[in-house]
Amino acid sequence: MSFAARSALVPLLLALGSGAWAQGRHLTVQDYTRAAQFMPYATLPLVDHDVRVVHPLDRGRFWYVDHDAQGDHYLLMDAATDRRQPLFDQDRLAALLTKAAGKPVAAAKLGITSYRPEAGGRFEVVLKGKRYLCDLQGAGSCVDPRAGLKTGKEPGVLSPDRREEAFIRNWNLWVRDLATGKETQLTTDGVKDFGYATDNGGWEHSDHAILVWSPDGTKIATFQQDQRQDGDMYLVSTKVGHPVLEAWKYPMPGDAHVTMIHRVIIDVPERRVVRLQMPPDFHRSTLSDDLSATPHGTWDDVKWGPDGRTLAFVSTSRGHKHEVFRIADAATGAVRTVFHEDTAPYYESGNGTTPNWRYLPATREAIWYSERTNWGNLYLMDLATGREKRAITTGEGDVTDILRVDPKARMLWFRGVGRTPGLQPYFHQLWRVGLDGGKPVLLTPEPADHAITFLKDGRAFVDCYSTPTTAPVTVLRDARSGRVLATVARADLSRLVATGWKPPIPFTVKARDGKTDLYGLMFTPTHFDPARKYPVVDYIYPGPQEGSVPSFSFLPSHYDDQSLAELGFVVVALDGMGTPLRSRAFHDVWYGDMGDNTLPDQVAGLRELALTRPWMDLSRVGIWGHSGGGNATADALFRYPDFFKVGWAESGNHDNRVYEDDWGERYQGLLVAGKNGTTNYDNQANELLASRLQGRLMLVHGTMDDNVPPNNTLLVVDALIKAGKDFDMLMIPNAAHAYGPATPYVTRRRWDYFVRHLAGNVPPKGFALKPWPWF
Repeated sequence: MSFAARSALVPLLLALGSGAWAQGRHLTVQDYTRAAQFMPYATLPLVDHDVRVVHPLDRGRFWYVDHDAQGDHYLLMDAATDRRQPLFDQDRLAALLTKAAGKPVAAAKLGITSYRPEAGGRFEVVLKGKRYLCDLQGAGSCVDPRAGLKTGKEPGVLSPDRREEAFIRNWNLWVRDLATGKETQLTTDGVKDFGYATDNGGWEHSDHAILVWSPDGTKIATFQQDQRQDGDMYLVSTKVGHPVLEAWKYPMPGDAHVTMIHRVIIDVPERRVVRLQMPPDFHRSTLSDDLSATPHGTWDDVKWGPDGRTLAFVSTSRGHKHEVFRIADAATGAVRTVFHEDTAPYYESGNGTTPNWRYLPATREAIWYSERTNWGNLYLMDLATGREKRAITTGEGDVTDILRVDPKARMLWFRGVGRTPGLQPYFHQLWRVGLDGGKPVLLTPEPADHAITFLKDGRAFVDCYSTPTTAPVTVLRDARSGRVLATVARADLSRLVATGWKPPIPFTVKARDGKTDLYGLMFTPTHFDPARKYPVVDYIYPGPQEGSVPSFSFLPSHYDDQSLAELGFVVVALDGMGTPLRSRAFHDVWYGDMGDNTLPDQVAGLRELALTRPWMDLSRVGIWGHSGGGNATADALFRYPDFFKVGWAESGNHDNRVYEDDWGERYQGLLVAGKNGTTNYDNQANELLASRLQGRLMLVHGTMDDNVPPNNTLLVVDALIKAGKDFDMLMIPNAAHAYGPATPYVTRRRWDYFVRHLAGNVPPKGFALKPWPWF
């Protein structure tokens, strides 16, 4: 449906009034069509000048995409002069890319995800994952730089000078010269399940290499990963004829053997492997449940010294309770243990995308993150003695990301939450602090959530700030004072508001203890009538690594929360205790009892909301979630059958004993067997509670889910059958953890399920959501 047609529906639907939502009503295709107007793929294009991501270049310049009703505009900005200009001729580039790719490329929607200038006025772009070298001068051309080279197709990790890439072939590490295509084998003793740089965390596995190049590009830090004794996971495809068996290593909690890594440094020119002189480490990270929180080519807890002579890294114990900071000599493989942190119940190095520790060999120091005071703060460590020199930050609030360190100026910039009294505790702000002491200086004072990108020279940064109810503003700021140097963009919501869109309603309630503040967002129909009673749907993700609210910055759509509300519901997303970005005590409240799933807070929060909102009908409460949220959904119907009446549980890890080892062993603890076959994991196993089901439960899973394998759901199914319980199930053939092309179908079925079983209405026949544009 066109924008004009959708807009024409607004006054008609508003005129229907609250009476249109009486229980037992037959919803129409028009009702669902209006709800679909608020899906992310429909709302995102209607937000103009929303610039959240910028890409730094040299000489204080950066490029970004500015979107409006005419399309995407690729712009180049100079921080020193505030001058903006087109990054390139989009019409000409689109024509050249169309010819090179063999498929139409629209100038107004190029879809370029990377741009890098080259010598002679040429530049490199990435379009749909493929690199093109373009020249708009003269006749112009865009070519595949690998065209004509006889090389393998393995994905590679680029060297610092971008002349080579390292890749895996037959369990060994190779390098490829990108100019000539010449391939050189670096290791020779890699064998099946004991290969070099292999990416397999169980729940995530790929052909990408995990490694870190030295700054001069002569060495590679990586590992030989031993999975030879790990248990296997199997999935079988659905097709006509013989199915395809997918098998890979997938250790689980309590396994006698889990993945180990043997750390190595490889001298690339000499093709020499230096093994670090230490026992193998567990396949663990200080931040995520893989070696890389940002997949494909990175290795989080490894940092080279600037001269490439030393390598710092952190070893994590199997249960994440013991961290050891070590330094290796790149030439000999000698390893020195510098300091360690032993903590309970577990250690994490922050809440961002990279670990919050840094290696400063020039001054023989390290920056270390710890929650030893109940809050995530930074400490300066002496590499000579292994002792703490001083606390860099103190007090309440968490450091979430170290964004820049200037060792010469002895200065550090970090994003943090909860550090400004009276401010919503999930709003990120940027601070500057000295390594040698002093009070942190707030650089982004606006009461909003701030996303930060530093320019390459570190003199300025781009700050995009917003709240759930206020549109983004993007500014350029001085890195020392925070002074606004220029306005990059101000988002315009006019076209979005014209559809009838409205922002979510932020709220605060008390937690299960009656004291702790919890924060969330509420979504009500745009045709809301306070005189009516609305069934309630609780969207849940229980943590521990994130919560139900994806962000407290501005989003035109939070999943499909507003769309579902449009069908006659009040939809609530609440971050309960056990989710991150608060104190350590808050985050760890249900360590060892993952069956908690924040459910006591969900129930307490909804009851408190309804005390002042009589239009919330707590006799009709539904709940849904995906992955951890799918687990929590089934758990909610089993533990609180008198409160939650309808649940839609997608791809849940219903028993972490059959999920990947690192997740459960970090948050539930190492598996301990008790008497009569019991374990310390019994309190989180949904199948052991299935006999309590009273309400309506739909279980959904992809049959090729290699993150949370479908046996997680089938354990619950088996228990429900044995208990004689009625339930619904939807298995999606060949779908992974995300449902891909089946997502619109699953979403529509979820709407139907709540409309029919919670609201008591009848969904329309013949409605189909449009395919997601990213599938």
